[in-house]
Amino acid sequence: MSTTRLLRRKSVDTLIAEAGGTGAGHLRRSIGLWQLSAIGIGATVGTGIFFVLTTSVPEAGPAVVLSFVIAAVTAGLTALCYAELASAIPVAGSSYSYAYATMGELVAFGVGVCLLMEYGVSASAIAVTWGQYLNQFSNLAFGLHLPAALTAPPGAGGVFNLPAVVLVLLVTVLLIRGVGESAKVNAAMVAIKLVILVLFVAVGLTGFSAGNFTPFAPNGWDGVQTAASTIFFSFIGLDAVSTAGEEVRDPRRTLPLAILISLVVVTTLYLAVAVTAIGAQPWQRFDGQEAGLAQILQDVTGHSWPALVFAAGAIVSIFSITLVVIYGQTRILYAMGRDGLLPSPFTRVSARTGTPVWNTLAVGAAVAVLAAVFPLKLLADMTSMGTLVAFTAVSLGIIVLRRTRPDLPRGFKVPLYPVTPLLSAAFCVYLITKLHADTFLAFAVVLALAAVLYFTYSAKHSRLAGRDGSEHPEPPENRS
Repeated sequence: MSTTRLLRRKSVDTLIAEAGGTGAGHLRRSIGLWQLSAIGIGATVGTGIFFVLTTSVPEAGPAVVLSFVIAAVTAGLTALCYAELASAIPVAGSSYSYAYATMGELVAFGVGVCLLMEYGVSASAIAVTWGQYLNQFSNLAFGLHLPAALTAPPGAGGVFNLPAVVLVLLVTVLLIRGVGESAKVNAAMVAIKLVILVLFVAVGLTGFSAGNFTPFAPNGWDGVQTAASTIFFSFIGLDAVSTAGEEVRDPRRTLPLAILISLVVVTTLYLAVAVTAIGAQPWQRFDGQEAGLAQILQDVTGHSWPALVFAAGAIVSIFSITLVVIYGQTRILYAMGRDGLLPSPFTRVSARTGTPVWNTLAVGAAVAVLAAVFPLKLLADMTSMGTLVAFTAVSLGIIVLRRTRPDLPRGFKVPLYPVTPLLSAAFCVYLITKLHADTFLAFAVVLALAAVLYFTYSAKHSRLAGRDGSEHPEPPENRS
């Protein structure tokens, strides 16, 4: 296969033209600024707070606060890049579509695989913790404790994580009903999430002890860096905003605003909750702690009601996170299927609900299996790897698009170009190098499988694979 074929690019004009269609076979523009910001906040706040402290604090100690800062700076630089690309190319597919327009098909396919890993694996990781807070709630409210065999995956003291599977099935049903309905439900859940996190900070600060911050970095700078790499997966909400590019009203204005609003809100909350949690509990107690934030409230107050309220809120909040992340993955599959890189059933949109039903069912099934049988730590690190690779592609894509399409209308431009996108890419690569060795091994296996799929199916069925080198014509409208 020639290098020219591997690097063939999909034009920006074609991407935008495809996104502008209406009727059966096309996604509907039904999401406004608040709903889109809620998607970003909902996909971000929670993933890094409700459970990541139990894996990152043992690595960094109280210095996990610095780990959050490093992750936030990296996410902030990348958010600026996302804001420009999303305003210039407001289509479904996020960084996959951006890579296709700037760096070519092979790179785009690799980025798409990373996004599928990022969303699917992170949804599984999030779903795993739902059972922990469900257990905490049922124990405090009714004195009932679900058996460990049914609330944890193999290798983590269980056999099958039943609550995680139930959560994914509920989310799948809601997404099939329609994105407009899902966005409204998510917006309400995000409001609940923000309230309970503010409650945690307000109550947790009453038990604050500065002594818990010494020694500040018991595992040295290496621990801080490793924790930052693990934490970074919690910033995928920025990517989730851009996956909705074809379903947003006034996308050139709404997309960059929603990305920046999401970044400011989640970074503020992350730092506030991390500082409060460390101040309220010695760092050694975080290791392996289930439903950790709820337990901290119970220990600080000596009463069960704050923990009960928080656990109930966490149940709702984790539902909203799972909803948004699975939604994002279905739109990545939709975009790749429309380009011919995946089989056509992934592009079939229901004429009644305006959603890719078959696509959503396939994602739900895959996420449910991962959540049921894989341990949390591996899922979290794999998500970070996929996220960081995708964010690197977005950062470099800014530079390519500025050179190839300087005339393209942009609702937002990255400040301090080209320093900002280069710094963003450098920070992402830096965090990738700090991930655990087993994560690189698992990632290599994923890439090997992806390569087999690309060279045996995708390269031949790509809509850019016409014999004359031109794109295939628009396929018939997909109906289900």
